[in-house]
Amino acid sequence: MTTVDVLKITEWIRNYLFEHGMSLFWSNLLNALVVVAVGLLCIRLLDLVTRSMIIQLFKAFSNKTKTTFDDYLVSSNFPRFVAHLTPLAVLWHFIPIGLYDYPLSQMIGYKIASIYFVVLCVLIVRSLLRTTKIYLKSDYEQYKDKPLESYLQVLMMFTWGTGIFFIINLMTGFSVESLASLGVASTMILLIFKDTILGFVASIQVSINDMVRIGDWITFSKYGADGEVIEINLASVRVQNFDNTYTTIPTYSLISDSFQNWRGMQESPGRRIKRSLLIKQNSVVFLTPEKIEDLRKIELIRPYLEHRQRDVDKYNTNKQSDKSLLINGRNQTNLGVFRKYADAFLHENAAINKDMFLMVRHLAPTEHGLPIEIYAFSNDKRWENYEHIQADIFDHLIACVGYFDLELYESPSGGDLKALKA
Repeated sequence: MTTVDVLKITEWIRNYLFEHGMSLFWSNLLNALVVVAVGLLCIRLLDLVTRSMIIQLFKAFSNKTKTTFDDYLVSSNFPRFVAHLTPLAVLWHFIPIGLYDYPLSQMIGYKIASIYFVVLCVLIVRSLLRTTKIYLKSDYEQYKDKPLESYLQVLMMFTWGTGIFFIINLMTGFSVESLASLGVASTMILLIFKDTILGFVASIQVSINDMVRIGDWITFSKYGADGEVIEINLASVRVQNFDNTYTTIPTYSLISDSFQNWRGMQESPGRRIKRSLLIKQNSVVFLTPEKIEDLRKIELIRPYLEHRQRDVDKYNTNKQSDKSLLINGRNQTNLGVFRKYADAFLHENAAINKDMFLMVRHLAPTEHGLPIEIYAFSNDKRWENYEHIQADIFDHLIACVGYFDLELYESPSGGDLKALKA
């Protein structure tokens, strides 16, 4: 049926109503209402049929192809939005027929249809962008830890901004070029989207400099974040803490503030152990021959003691040192032998990575004693196992301190004060 045939039908309805006593105004109005109602009902039915057919065709096509991109298109409602284009085209041609006697209503109908077309185009673009993001993250390993959400949001903002400009142009007739060129509009855009612009710049720098990836463990004390990055978007970075809470960090803060990324540790062959024992300095003494003989029973340091004592005795003999006082000549100390024992114990420990840095060292004395620091790396980087390894090492060393006549510093407790008072 052509447009001319439809106009003939509407003309016949109008004349029929007029000939049966209805005024020209009401006959025209009733005719328009009937035509519009029937037309919209037909367009709605056409929309349902078209949508069902296109969705089924897309599903059938995606099942036959090897690529998964079309599968993601179906899940992102791309066929549904595309299906609306056919009823919209029919509606566009129906407007002058249904509103033939109402030019103002025709103009309003065209504007509504045009605005709907702009919104539909934006939704189609959004569906394509989402599909592209899901496709890249699901099918390409190199994109799984990239902040694709940030770029998606920027493109979506640009798409919606373009759509809004066109809608304003359709509603007011104000040209998009004039609106975009206004300094006031530019200032407003900068003020409204300041955080978004900063976030966009930050997300680009984060991606280019490879500062943070999805899946990284980061610690950001300022925001109380300590856990795994699960999302990076234009405005914020979402972190799932180890207590299963979530912390949201402004994306711009990643380049303006300092934070700790544990990725280097996760990718390295070991995880660092860096902890100290606080030794009472007045418990550090020279070793007597009797004590040296007693310490030789400790298997880990027996070779060291024998070799070291030969060097000390040789030196003292050559220098004819007066050994009636231990301070004369060379001597071994209980702390030095303990450090050597701790070093030997770490080298014998299968949980310590011997290919990485390993050291037992003095730190500067403090009011709490002399720190003896263990600096090594565990083979197992998993948090729970790492803590067990570290605890086992210090359990053993704390228990060993007494064998070397050393004492650990500990602040006085209630029992110590009671004993002092007694």
